[in-house]
Amino acid sequence: MRAGEGRALVVRGEPGVGKTVLLDYLAGRASGCLVARAAGVQSEMELAFAGLHQLCAPMLDHVESLPGPQREALRTAFGLSVGPVPDRFLVGLAVLGLLSETAGERPLVCVVDDQQWLDRASAQALGFAARRLAADPVGLVFAARVPGVDVAGLPELVVEGLAASDARALLESVLTGVTAPLDARVRDRIIADTHGNPLALLELTKGLTPAELTGGFGVSHAVPLDGRIEESFRRQLEALPAQTRRLVQLAAADPSGDPVLVWRAAGRLAIGAGAAGPAVEAGLAEFGARVRFRHPLVRSAAYWSASVQTRQELHAALAEATDPAVDPDRRAWHRAQAAPGPDEEVAVELEQCAGRAKRRGGVAAAAAFLERSAGLTVDPARRAQRTLAAAQAKLQAGALDAALGLLAMAQAGSLDELASARVDLLRGQIAFASGLSGDAPPLLLKAAKRLESLDLDLARETYLSAWMAALFAGRFAGAGDVTEVSRAARGLCAVHSPQPAALVLDALTMLVTDGPFVAAPALRQVARVFTSESISTEEELRWGWLAQAAASALWDDVPWRTMLLRQVQLARDVGALDQLPIDLASLGTATAWTGDFTVVSALIAEADAIRAATGSRTAPFAAMLLASLRGNQAEATPVIEAAIADAPARGQGIAATYAHWAAAILANGLGRYADALAAAKQASQDSPALFVAMWALPELIEAATRTGNAHIASDALARLAETTQAGATDFGLGVEARSRALVSAGETAERCYREAIDRLGRTQLRPELARAHLLYGEWLHRENRRRDARAELRTAYDLFTAIGMEAFAGRTRRELLATGDTVRERTVQTASELTAQEAHIARLAVDGRTNAEIGTRLFLSTRTVEWHLSKVYSKLGIGSRRELPRAMASLGQASPQALGTSGRTGPRIPSFLDAGKAPDEQGG
Repeated sequence: MRAGEGRALVVRGEPGVGKTVLLDYLAGRASGCLVARAAGVQSEMELAFAGLHQLCAPMLDHVESLPGPQREALRTAFGLSVGPVPDRFLVGLAVLGLLSETAGERPLVCVVDDQQWLDRASAQALGFAARRLAADPVGLVFAARVPGVDVAGLPELVVEGLAASDARALLESVLTGVTAPLDARVRDRIIADTHGNPLALLELTKGLTPAELTGGFGVSHAVPLDGRIEESFRRQLEALPAQTRRLVQLAAADPSGDPVLVWRAAGRLAIGAGAAGPAVEAGLAEFGARVRFRHPLVRSAAYWSASVQTRQELHAALAEATDPAVDPDRRAWHRAQAAPGPDEEVAVELEQCAGRAKRRGGVAAAAAFLERSAGLTVDPARRAQRTLAAAQAKLQAGALDAALGLLAMAQAGSLDELASARVDLLRGQIAFASGLSGDAPPLLLKAAKRLESLDLDLARETYLSAWMAALFAGRFAGAGDVTEVSRAARGLCAVHSPQPAALVLDALTMLVTDGPFVAAPALRQVARVFTSESISTEEELRWGWLAQAAASALWDDVPWRTMLLRQVQLARDVGALDQLPIDLASLGTATAWTGDFTVVSALIAEADAIRAATGSRTAPFAAMLLASLRGNQAEATPVIEAAIADAPARGQGIAATYAHWAAAILANGLGRYADALAAAKQASQDSPALFVAMWALPELIEAATRTGNAHIASDALARLAETTQAGATDFGLGVEARSRALVSAGETAERCYREAIDRLGRTQLRPELARAHLLYGEWLHRENRRRDARAELRTAYDLFTAIGMEAFAGRTRRELLATGDTVRERTVQTASELTAQEAHIARLAVDGRTNAEIGTRLFLSTRTVEWHLSKVYSKLGIGSRRELPRAMASLGQASPQALGTSGRTGPRIPSFLDAGKAPDEQGG
C-alpha cells in the first residue's frame, strides 16, 4: 500500500478468536496513514448505507472532488440530497473514488469489523470498491465470522485458535488466583473444547469455583462455542445491579452508539447516570464519546437476556428519544420493535421508510421495512398487498429465495384478482432473474393472460417480458416457447395502441405467427419510432433492446446499429448496469459485421468489466463471434464449448444457438465444411425469423454446397429468402444473392455473385463483402477463369487481412496459390504489448475521454486510470496523451468513436469503415 497500490483482505474466524484485536493492531501500527473504521451491527442491517456512512462520514469533505454522477449518487445514498434513485454500482464507484481522493493526502487504511452484519447496501458498495483497488494507496480490511457474498473471492486470512502451548499459558494466567492446582487432564480438555479460542479461554472460566475447575470441569459440547461465550457474558450481566443491567440492555437495543440518545432514553426509563459504573468496571461496556461493548457477543447477550416485554419498553424509549425529523427511519424501526401487536400507524410509517430507502437506492432496506410493515397490518387485503410489495423489493435486491417466500405468504392472504396475477408475474420475473430462463416463459405467459382483463398495458408489458424470456430460453422454453407466447398475445394486437410497448409487441408477435412478409410494415414502424426523437428515455431504455430486434429481423443494418448505439449510450448514462452487458453484446455483434474488430474488442472489455463488477452471468456472445471471425481456433473453441455446455443449466437456448453459429463461421473460415455443416444445422433449428437462426442459414448453405448436400442448401436458401425478401435491404438481398450463387451454375451463378458484391459493397459490412469476393473467386477458379479469379481473390485477401480475419485470409491465400499466383502471407498489426484493459483505456483516451470519464466507464478510480496510462506510455515509448493517437494508429488501434455518443443522434460511422470502397460506393 505504501508503494501506491491498493489491497483488500478478509480476516475470517469464529467469534472470540481475535479478529478485532488484529484490526486494532493494524490500526495502531498504521503510522503515517489515515485510519477509518466501521463495524456491522446486527440490529442495524435494515438501515440502508448505515455501515458505509459510518466509515465514510469523516471523508465527505472530498465528495466534491468526485465526478458529478458519482457525487450525486453518494449524496443521495446518504440522504444528503434528493435525486434519482442511485444505481448501486454507481454508489460503489463513488465510494472507490472517495477512498482514492482521501488517500491522496496520505495512505488510507479502512478496517471494517463484523462484515457479516453490514446492511446489504453498504456491503455491496464496499465489496465493489475492494475488488477495484489498484493504483490507490488504500488498504481495505474486513473481519467476519462467515464473510458475505459481497467479499467472496477476496484474499483471506483465516484466524484459528491458539497453539496448545500458548493456550496453556493464557489459561494459567487467568487461573492465577485458583488455590488448588488445575489438573492437567482438565486443562487439556478445556483447551481442546475451546479449540484454543482466546475469548473462550478468558470467559468460560470466569465465575467458576476452584472445586468446579479442579473437580473435572470441562466445557460441554452440547452448545456451540459462541453460545457458550455468550452464556458466560450473560452470567456476568446477571451479576450487575438491576439499573446497570437495564442500561446495558438499552444500549444493546440501540445500534447507533450515540451516548446522547442512550442517556435521553435512559431518562425516560428512570435510569440514573450512576448506573454505567458497574458495567464499565466489569469491562463489559464503555459509556464515553461512543457507547461501545467489549465484544459483539456482549451486546447480543445483553439484548436477548431481556424479556420480550422489556425489549419492547427499551425500543419504545429509544423511539421517543429519537428525533423524527433527523432520523425518521431509525425511529420507525424502534417503534416497530416496540409494538406488542398489529399497529396500522406504525405500518404506514414503515411504508414511508421503505419509500425513502428506495429513493436512496436501498432496496434491501426497503424490503425489510415493507416486510415488517406487513407483519403489523391488521387488514388481510392490505397485509397481502404489503407482502407483495416486499416481495417485489426483495426481487430488486436480488434476494430471490426471500422473494419467493414472501410470495407464498401473500398468496396465503386475501388477494384480489389483479394482485393474484401480479404474484404470477413476480414468479416469472424471479425465474428469469435466477437464470432459470426455461421456467420463466410459462409463468410470465400465465400472468399475461390473467392480466388481459385487468390491466391491458401491464398485460402487454408482461407478454413482452414472456416473449423475451422465451427468446432467451430458445429450445429450453418448453411449454412457453416464443410461438406459444406470440399466438397468445396476438389477441391484444386488435386493440390498437400507439404506445411503444404495444407497437413492439404487435410487430414481434406478428413476425412469429404470420411471417416476415406480413410483419414487415409493423417492424419498419418500430424501427422508425425507436430511431426518432419522439421516443422517451424511459420507453427507449425499457423496450429498446426488443425494438432493435425488429430492424435485425429485416436485415436492416443501419437502423439496427443506430438503435443499439443509442441503447448502449442510454444504459451508460443512467447506469443501467443490469442490462448493459446484453446491450454491449448486441452492439458487439452488429459492429463485428462491419469488420471493426478494434471497437468490438473495446465493447467486450467494457462488458467484461461490468460482469466482473456486477456478477452478471450474460454469455460472452460478442467474444465468441469475434474469435470466430478472426479465425482464432485456440481462442474461439473453449469459449464456444463452454457456452454450449453451460446453456442447459442456465436454460439459455439462445446462448447455445449463438455458439453453434459462431462455430459454423469458424469452421467455414478454416475450410472444415463438415464441421461447419453440423454446427450450422444446430444453429438454424429455430424459426428462421428469430435472428441467430436466420443468420446461421448462409453458413449452412455454404457448408452444405461444399459437402455435396445440395438438398440441404436448397431448403436453407428457401428459408433464408423468406426473411431477406421481406426486408428488401442491400444487406439481406446481398447475402441471399451470394447464397443463391452457391446453389446455381453458369450465368445465373455469376449474375448472383456480381449482385452480391454490388449490394454488399453499398453497405458497411466488409466481412460479408470480402466473403462474396472469396466465393466468387473460388467459383471463377473452378470455371478455369484464373485471371478473373485472381482479381477477386486478391480483393478478398486484402479485405480479410485488413479486417483481421486470419482463417478466411488463409483460405483465400491457399486458393490464390492454387491459381498459380504468388502472394505474401500477411498478418494484422496489433498492440500486442498492451493488455486488453490497457488498450481499451488508451483507445478511450484517444477518443478524448477524461481520466474521470474513463474510470466511470470501466469502474476504476481516476488514479488507477492514470496508472494504466503511464504503463501504456512506457510500453509505447511516448510521454503524453498528445502522442497517443499517432502511437495507437501505428499499431492499428483506431479511436472507438463507433461506441456511441452522449447525444440522441444516430451513430457516427468512422471513416475507416469505408476502407477499400470507391467514392461512389460509400455511404450507401
